[in-house]
Amino acid sequence: MNVIGKVTVLPQLPGSIARLSELAYNLYWSWTPHAQALYETLDPSLWERFQRNPVRTLLEVPQARLQAVAADPAYLARYAQVMKDFDAYMGKADTWASRKAPGLKPVAYFSMEYGFHESLPIYSGGLGVLAGDHCKSASDLGLPFTAVGMLFHQGYFRQLFDKDGWQNEAYDELDLTTLPITPARTAGGEEARVQVRIGDREVQVRVWNLNVGRIRVLLLDTNVPENSEDDRKLTARLYGGNQELRVQQYVLLGVAGIRALRALNIPGEVYHMNEGHAALLGLERMREYVAQGLEFRTAVETVAASTLFTTHTPVPAGNDAFGYDLMDRYLGKWPGLLNTTRDELYALARHEQLWDGHLVPTFSMTVFALNMSRAANGVSELHGEVSRDMWKFLYEGAEPEEVPIGHVTNGAHNLTFTSQAMRDLLSTVLPADWTERLEDEAMWAAVEGLSDEQLRDVQRDMKREMIAFVRARVREQKLRNGASAADVAATGTLLDENTVTIGFARRFATYKRATLLFRDRERLSRIVNHPERPVQFVFAGKAHPADNPGKAFIQEIYRMSQEPEFRGKIVILENYDMNVARHLVQGVDIWLNNPRRPLEASGTSGMKASFNGSPNFSVLDGWWREGYDGTNGWPIGEEREYADLNVQDDADAYSLYQTLETEIAPRYYGTPTGENSWADTVRRAIQTVSPRFSMQRQVIDYVQGYYLPIGERGAELAENSSARAREIAGWKGWVRQQWNYTTLTAQAQLPATTQPGQTVPVSAQVNPAGINLNELRVEAVLNRGGHLTRFPLKSQGDGRFSADVPLNESGLYSVGVRMLPVIEGLSNDLEAGLMKWA
Repeated sequence: MNVIGKVTVLPQLPGSIARLSELAYNLYWSWTPHAQALYETLDPSLWERFQRNPVRTLLEVPQARLQAVAADPAYLARYAQVMKDFDAYMGKADTWASRKAPGLKPVAYFSMEYGFHESLPIYSGGLGVLAGDHCKSASDLGLPFTAVGMLFHQGYFRQLFDKDGWQNEAYDELDLTTLPITPARTAGGEEARVQVRIGDREVQVRVWNLNVGRIRVLLLDTNVPENSEDDRKLTARLYGGNQELRVQQYVLLGVAGIRALRALNIPGEVYHMNEGHAALLGLERMREYVAQGLEFRTAVETVAASTLFTTHTPVPAGNDAFGYDLMDRYLGKWPGLLNTTRDELYALARHEQLWDGHLVPTFSMTVFALNMSRAANGVSELHGEVSRDMWKFLYEGAEPEEVPIGHVTNGAHNLTFTSQAMRDLLSTVLPADWTERLEDEAMWAAVEGLSDEQLRDVQRDMKREMIAFVRARVREQKLRNGASAADVAATGTLLDENTVTIGFARRFATYKRATLLFRDRERLSRIVNHPERPVQFVFAGKAHPADNPGKAFIQEIYRMSQEPEFRGKIVILENYDMNVARHLVQGVDIWLNNPRRPLEASGTSGMKASFNGSPNFSVLDGWWREGYDGTNGWPIGEEREYADLNVQDDADAYSLYQTLETEIAPRYYGTPTGENSWADTVRRAIQTVSPRFSMQRQVIDYVQGYYLPIGERGAELAENSSARAREIAGWKGWVRQQWNYTTLTAQAQLPATTQPGQTVPVSAQVNPAGINLNELRVEAVLNRGGHLTRFPLKSQGDGRFSADVPLNESGLYSVGVRMLPVIEGLSNDLEAGLMKWA
């Protein structure tokens, strides 16, 4: 039919259930299965059809059905309990933050994507889900916290497999009136709008409000009538389009995001950039300070002092860098706004890279983010090491271990991914307030009190639910692709609940090696079809629309799943989203992850599986390098580097098969009780992973390690019109001007051999070129087996420095002497970026 317009008719909720609407607009329900059940009960088919969205469900349910449940005593009792719990959560004043971090300053968190729930598809994968989980735990812990992101009105994409298993993409326009969002309003009650210059246009941006428990998320939207058709599409798709679109989206997120906070009078004193997409927020914050009268370099110091940057990947594709000509089109007016030159501004982002065989300067979002923050972190211990080595060129002369990039190992929001059945079981042995103490490792020892039978019963039920879900999904796909009646009927026998089931679900980036399992097809066939100990696999995942190699991996798995020896025992599901993820992490027996080490920065899916008692089976990369303890899962391969990728793949595939055949399958099908039983491994997975890799622990680490100290230092540098920031900026300028004129010579009396505990005399002569000697640190650096020990030399006057340097351990030492400029109040010793070795 021809549509001339649309109208939304709001439901008339009976008084006894009137607050269902209020609850629908707070994503508290997204981690509260009992709350979700209130809406599912209204109409299960509508609930599933509309991606389990309470707002849409309420709009579609007939009025008669609402009247019926409003008169149902059992429903009203459930409703009353959910609302009581909701009110207790929202009104709780005695939070972790109020007790442990009362001085925490307001945090503004910026991320390009957020994965809160499948009904709000503004995420692509792990980065977004992590950001969503971060927000949820910020709410749980009672942090003063506001998040900023983008409202992509076509989301990422809906994945569809054709009959040959090739990924196709569908983009669905979201109906914003059916989402759990409302227009953000200013203090005067008007809809919040901001504008930002993109290229030669002024683009209007509407701001939406999303409630996530106790915190709010601001979502930016350019799809408004005042904008041109092209500008309305700036917030159409996540990670769609070309580099030009990405730059425009980054300007939107950073610049319009800051302006949205200001328009709504939302305080922010600590700014957290979740990946380099958000780096341009530094531009707008500097512009504000320059408009107040600060000089550019003072504005840089003021902004950077209160900013944290989290980098998420060592893979080049995850670290955007753009040509200067492209950046000129969108940042061309910013040097003027900042009272600086193009060269000085772009120097903050300069990264020389090989393009078309030539070394050219690029504008790196990661480099800009690192230079516009005074604190940075990777997302696991190993990723912190990799990041320090990757970005050490920004600190010339420094060794990788000194580079000021720390780490906070990722976590996951336990309550979002732990099934209600498992939560109910855990509640029988954990204290009543366990959901507020998720990070308490000692508390989780009580899991030992769960019997083998209890665990088996709950996990069997979860597995049955997952298998039913898998069968329904594959049947739907077969029907859409015109499969034969026999093929459609065969979906009813996919997977067997008595067979050990291994899950693999993630982005299909090639370095994640989704097809490693198929490296030796004959051996895999023997494992899958073992007469006493068979194994079956469930896969899911999306490849980026432009990633044909990733799509080829998907197709390879699909085709393998259709081969006679694997049919019904290897399955790949289409349209991986948070709903698919929940079913898999709650239903599989084991979680598989086999990225090419060390490219997996962290990963979180395996954590979520272990929350539900599924042990992890993974390469010792990312979080599993820290999580594996010999009792709670299994490693794949060795913790080592390979020069030849084929050799690495062969070695890891061999390890994978060997562990499946000799350890995992025998344990699953073996003696049901006792030490080293399957139930014992399940208990250990829950007990060790749940607290250490909870999002609650992760956010607490950010608060204690970053948010609190950044808030204090940021306030210190900004007070009195940035007086301290001005001093630091001036000092850096002077030192950098003089540095090339300084000299350092040194000598040491080093015997060929000596005994532990002996000392060696080291001396140095410095020409400071006018720099105050008290502002130069001269030190001996001992390198023993790659580990550095720094020992300061004492000034003897006239530029002479010396010390007797102890050699406390046996071993081979390299001894060097270096000089670096340091004054009180820097965020770290390398902040000036200058170092000179003798």
